[in-house]
Amino acid sequence: MALKKKPVTGMKDMMPKEMELRDYVIHLIKETYKTFGFLSMETPCVEHIENLCSRQGGDNEKLIFKILKRGEKLKLHDAKEEGDLVDGGLRYDLTVPLARYYANHANELPSPFKAMQIGNVWRADRPQKGRFRQFMQCDIDILGEAGNLAEIELILATTSMLGKLDFKNFTVNINDRNILKAMAAFCGFKEEDYDEVFIILDKMDKIGAGKVAEELSSLGYERENVERYLNLFDEVSEDVSGIRYLKEKLGDCLDDETAENMEMIISSVEAAKDCEFQICFSPTLVRGQSYYTGTIFEVTMDDFGGSVAGGGRYDKMIGRFTGQDTPACGFSIGFERIVMLLLENGYEVPKKGGKKAYLLDKKLSKEAVLKVLAMAKQDRQDGKQVLIVNMKKNKKFQKEQLMSEGYEELQECYAD
Repeated sequence: MALKKKPVTGMKDMMPKEMELRDYVIHLIKETYKTFGFLSMETPCVEHIENLCSRQGGDNEKLIFKILKRGEKLKLHDAKEEGDLVDGGLRYDLTVPLARYYANHANELPSPFKAMQIGNVWRADRPQKGRFRQFMQCDIDILGEAGNLAEIELILATTSMLGKLDFKNFTVNINDRNILKAMAAFCGFKEEDYDEVFIILDKMDKIGAGKVAEELSSLGYERENVERYLNLFDEVSEDVSGIRYLKEKLGDCLDDETAENMEMIISSVEAAKDCEFQICFSPTLVRGQSYYTGTIFEVTMDDFGGSVAGGGRYDKMIGRFTGQDTPACGFSIGFERIVMLLLENGYEVPKKGGKKAYLLDKKLSKEAVLKVLAMAKQDRQDGKQVLIVNMKKNKKFQKEQLMSEGYEELQECYAD
């Protein structure tokens, strides 16, 4: 059987230029988030299958790479159902593993716990531009903080990092699941129908209000309720005045605290942000994961059709492990999409001290080589990136290649 040199479908090999950028972005993310008090932590890439299939991950649970039992535990001839074969799976996000981690270590962690986790996740998804079956996620979460300070800090930290990468034309879209529910209740939808209604509403940006109305009507919802619902979205502006309007319009369907929290988050972020971006109240924002319980947010960019970051509040997840609910809120960056945009825009990693290459004549004596090594050592101490290579016959091509790789200083070393 011939060996295959291409990577598995949905995976990709990383070339040095991309790896240089990825390493730089990861370093920048860590350094930025540390200034906001987030602490690095890590969980295994393999999770218990029960945790991954706990109905908290929405459609992601359909995309799990499942792992067979090992050794004596794996008995194919006795298998009657999947549970007889599978006991683990590759994590599809970092949130479920974080909840398990916190449930296991809460007594050893500060309160609130500001967690930073960067790692690969896996989903058996259909590969497409900016979407792979293995990809990096960068999450920050605040556990144990019930107030809206958590949302404010998460948004400020994430946008600060994006600003340092020279992104300007981006928008933080924010909503609250409780506002979604209040609008649905006000328009006559039943509570047991909310999830179905929200799934269709989430398509608004892609298919428009007319198609949303058609889909809702085709499922048997009253035409009057559907029209009232969609008209309500037309009446709401995408700022704090829109929240105030809903607070008055929805009456008892929307509690005052939800509206006041949302207004506080938006006004606080506007006042404290340290880079240019917009923050908009987005009443049609849904986010698919079923574990969200309150505030939800996404970052969209003019240069990219979809979101590049997203998150929200998930106050019920940790309680699934401990029996006691714990306030939790998180924000995840679409790392692969960010890197893709930077590569497409020709982003150059800032160089500290420059890059220098020594090209050695093959006839150099031992003493001369040691002299070059000493010079290279001093250059590195001065902050330069130094490459020492043997000189090739086609020196002109070699020098052009080195210059294309960013080596602006080339020193040829010949034998005396």
